[in-house]
Amino acid sequence: MINLQLSELAIYPVKSLRQVSLRYTSVDRFGFSGDRRWMVVDSAGKFITQRQQASMSLIQVTLTGEGVILQAPDVSEMAVTIPTGRANARVKIWKDECNVVDCGDDVAHWLSRFLGVQCRLVYFPDDEVRQVDLNYAQKGDRTAFSDGFPILLLSQASLDDLNSRLETPIPMRRFRPNMVVSGCEPFAEDNWRSIRIGGLVFRVVKPCSRCVIPNIDPNTGERGTEPTRTLVNYRRRDGKVYFGQNVIADSVGRLEVGMPVELLE
Repeated sequence: MINLQLSELAIYPVKSLRQVSLRYTSVDRFGFSGDRRWMVVDSAGKFITQRQQASMSLIQVTLTGEGVILQAPDVSEMAVTIPTGRANARVKIWKDECNVVDCGDDVAHWLSRFLGVQCRLVYFPDDEVRQVDLNYAQKGDRTAFSDGFPILLLSQASLDDLNSRLETPIPMRRFRPNMVVSGCEPFAEDNWRSIRIGGLVFRVVKPCSRCVIPNIDPNTGERGTEPTRTLVNYRRRDGKVYFGQNVIADSVGRLEVGMPVELLE
């Protein structure tokens, strides 16, 4: 008998900055509460990630009741409050354009100095709607500043399988999942279509194609060739490397590490 369990939860409050691990979380209409509601943009309003600035991996994010605190090596910390004003800027993330709230000059200067590029921090307001790709989602499914889908799922067994092939094992956070499930065979999640955790049902809608970010060491910001070099040998299809599954919640609710996971389909 398969005993699936929710073994890790995480969010990324500022897109492409460090992970925040959680024992429990709320699921809201954007995905996990507070996940990727902030984003760094360049002077043209285009999103910036570790793909362009690997040193983003060095910026630690701490949640507060009012917003986040950003910390990075050799600089003073920066507190950022959730803005309450109306959208006052427009930004681009992949093919989408979103109305956002600019978070001000102080944090813009802080980020620009640390990253060495002119940039600003923006916030995705509650009333903005970014529709998830209708080729995989339903009308009304939304996300904030994720690459395209609100929640990313990985199994612990899939990472264990990868690490058995690597000279130096890597941690799960390299792949930046929101939820990790334990108790299945490697890559069992490839065949899932629907799961239930607590009172929430999640649709498993699309395999996650991976970019170069997992090759960046989050402790140093240095780029390497692994794990992509190994993954292309057995996880490549149609010119892309797949690792993990994008999922969408059918309702809002609460999740906690240790909850059983029920495979529905």
